[in-house]
Amino acid sequence: MKLRHLLLAISITAIWGVNFSVIKLGLATVDPFILAGMRFTLCALPAIFFIPKPDVPLRYLAGYGLVFGVGLWGVVNLGIQSGLSAGIASLVLQFSAFFTILLGARVFKETVSRYQIAGMAIAFCGLLSIIAIVDGSVTSSGLALVLMGALAWSVANVINKKAKTPHVFAFLVWSSAFSPIALFALDFAVNGTTGYQTLITQMDDRAVLSILFQVYPNTLFGYWVWNSLMKRYPVSTIAPLSLLVPVFGLLGSVIIFNENLSLNKIVAVVLIVTGLGVGLYGQRLMSALINRPIQPQR
Repeated sequence: MKLRHLLLAISITAIWGVNFSVIKLGLATVDPFILAGMRFTLCALPAIFFIPKPDVPLRYLAGYGLVFGVGLWGVVNLGIQSGLSAGIASLVLQFSAFFTILLGARVFKETVSRYQIAGMAIAFCGLLSIIAIVDGSVTSSGLALVLMGALAWSVANVINKKAKTPHVFAFLVWSSAFSPIALFALDFAVNGTTGYQTLITQMDDRAVLSILFQVYPNTLFGYWVWNSLMKRYPVSTIAPLSLLVPVFGLLGSVIIFNENLSLNKIVAVVLIVTGLGVGLYGQRLMSALINRPIQPQR
């Protein structure tokens, strides 16, 4: 990779990691579902008027928009509000990779390798390390909700794969149009008009900046740059950099919210990132090592 592209890719993973702390800032004055609804409203508008609709069936756009918007980010927002720290949320959400592997085996009859099984086992030990955290940054409800969000993300990945569209950015913009109404209606069903009254009376500059950050740097710019790099370089070059997301997520929470970086959290990061590395790239790395030509001795 060219150095500027490598730095750009790392900066995107930093944005995606810090985004969890930015979400928590917005949740101080905005309900979780409303915050997600405003995010996806601005992801769709006004871009939808300038970007052609991708040539995929409407059910894929609607399904992805509802699962990604409501099932993933609506639920993750709720999990963070329920007491799970932003750093831990960014880490736990990475379990979507393993859920995707399992769903792929179920839906597409893909084979689960021994490296993927080993990676899941290692990451599960990291999850046990998170459960053992007692400093107030982990709640059982928050942990369960973010794991549900991780499962929803894996379902969204399956929908995206079934859609088979090369126009990933257009797919994101058009599918985002299906998220807001469901999110706003869900908040009304749960909280009545309370959330909207709070939005009018208490929404502050931090909430506005939180929404703008989630929409433009994090979602639209981040996905555009990442997908552009994926087209320029092999997937095996770009994809492993996403392992930095939970690292930046935890560092962002430490810096912004002064989250305590305990031994359990460090162990959890190491185990989950290692599990992801083994599960997603272990077989590829082993094959590369086995097939590497032996250099003659001089």
